[in-house]
Amino acid sequence: MKIAIGSDHGGVDLKSLLVKELSSIATVLDKGPESKESCDYPDFAAAVSKDVASAAVDFGILICRSGIGMSMAANRFQNVRAALCATTEAATLTRQHNGANVLCIGADTVSPQYAVEIAKTFIATPVDMDERHAKRRAKIERAQRLSDCSGLMYDDPEVFAAIEAQTKQEDAEINLIASENTSSRACREAAGSVLMNKYAEGYPGKRWYSGCLPVDAAEELARKRACELFGAEHANVQPHCGSAANMAVYFATINPGDTIMSMSLDQGGHLSHGSPVNFSGKIYNIVPYTVNKETEMLDYDEMERMALEVKPKILLTGASAYPRTIDFERIRAICDKAGSIMMVDMAHIAGLIAGGAHPSPVPYADFVTTTTHKTLGGPRGGMVLCKEKWAKALDSAVFPGMQGGPLENIIAAKAVVFREWMSEAKKGYAQQVVKNCQVMCKTVQDRGYRIVSGGTDNHLFLVDVKTSKGITGKEAAAALDEAGIIVNKNTIPYDTESPFKTSGIRVGTASATTRGMHEAEMIKIGTWIADVLDNIGDDEVKARVRRDAANLVKYFPVP
Repeated sequence: MKIAIGSDHGGVDLKSLLVKELSSIATVLDKGPESKESCDYPDFAAAVSKDVASAAVDFGILICRSGIGMSMAANRFQNVRAALCATTEAATLTRQHNGANVLCIGADTVSPQYAVEIAKTFIATPVDMDERHAKRRAKIERAQRLSDCSGLMYDDPEVFAAIEAQTKQEDAEINLIASENTSSRACREAAGSVLMNKYAEGYPGKRWYSGCLPVDAAEELARKRACELFGAEHANVQPHCGSAANMAVYFATINPGDTIMSMSLDQGGHLSHGSPVNFSGKIYNIVPYTVNKETEMLDYDEMERMALEVKPKILLTGASAYPRTIDFERIRAICDKAGSIMMVDMAHIAGLIAGGAHPSPVPYADFVTTTTHKTLGGPRGGMVLCKEKWAKALDSAVFPGMQGGPLENIIAAKAVVFREWMSEAKKGYAQQVVKNCQVMCKTVQDRGYRIVSGGTDNHLFLVDVKTSKGITGKEAAAALDEAGIIVNKNTIPYDTESPFKTSGIRVGTASATTRGMHEAEMIKIGTWIADVLDNIGDDEVKARVRRDAANLVKYFPVP
């Protein structure tokens, strides 16, 4: 057992006594001060609290004349629950019920020997794991997810109101947007950190500004962790978004007017893969491929025929609305035959790939681009992985070719999420996302709805509501929104409706799985989706589903 102990000048004598008395039962780290010379108690509260928050020690003890200032200062730290105790009874209860891990003592309020008794009681008392106490402790730690930005209530109440509204929306509704997820608190803290203050044009060790050692360290962590997580030879973590990541690859490899062969947007591709309204479609010659009209899956024989005919400079795979496993090994063979650069945009399935729930393109592709939110659940940003032979060209395309100063706070948040994905728990999460999606998909399908391609292998599925119920995707998404279930209208292959109305909706399970939901919850949600769409004009059904959904999510808090 390790205990960190600190005081101010008014608590030095009691601190010395506690160090002596507790050394027989634990390793005690004396964080100061060494004399009774006047000092500032927050400095020593911070020294002890950092040790507790990082789990470098098991407990902390802080002493000042009243104990009040120390408890206030310590409780500014996440993962610290500091309690001021003047009796052994208080020490027992705050450990049992509140899970306190820092004991604060007032040197002027208790005798020295009684303080020793309080400290020993505090250390010896286990935390009560009863559900009612655990739930309350969790609420203390979460603080409704508003403690991270509570200063805005005074500094900018209008912005705080928007954040609070988003928090309440996430808490009360079921988010099934396939391209969205919810990040961890650690990720949000890094994204909102002081690293945003630093201009850092260039790369670690080769910056155009001085004073970049801290951000160099964070960026190198992100880059190395990305390579380790995905088994890549090189990573550039600076792109601001997925579209920028794709742009960087184009700039690094081909010239304006060159040919890119990619999945058409209306078949499940992405804007930045060559849509006429996007930069990619304006600058490059795009030859789109489609899914098979009968199976609604990729036809690799047809892809090969087209590639050998067109001889594209880049053969791009990856999608924003394709529910099936992609055969990257086969595509590599096609690229070799056609003499094409193999580029994969894995933005939607990056988390599934990191968790082993989908085959990885990294061993086969020259370039792999991705966002870092979606199934990865990190900050909104982009990244490119590539073979080492392309590293210099890629880095030059990102900076100075395309971007100036990188967002080092977001890059640090990327590093956080890459580390999170190295845990076994995340591998289980990725598998659960797919299981959940398949169960929900089947539930909707069993209610008579046509599913594009007949099912799903990943985190999303597409429902053909036009064929099934004669309604548009726009109408379906609006009705579900009223019922507290958030999806998006989406075109389906060979859609006869306009992109503003669509014949389908896209449904994803990453966010719901992040909340801890499993198959049983997916059956409920799938049933509610069908109930609403079966009775799209019935306000009572929508109100009932909204109530049921709100009741369900109470048991599955957003991280």
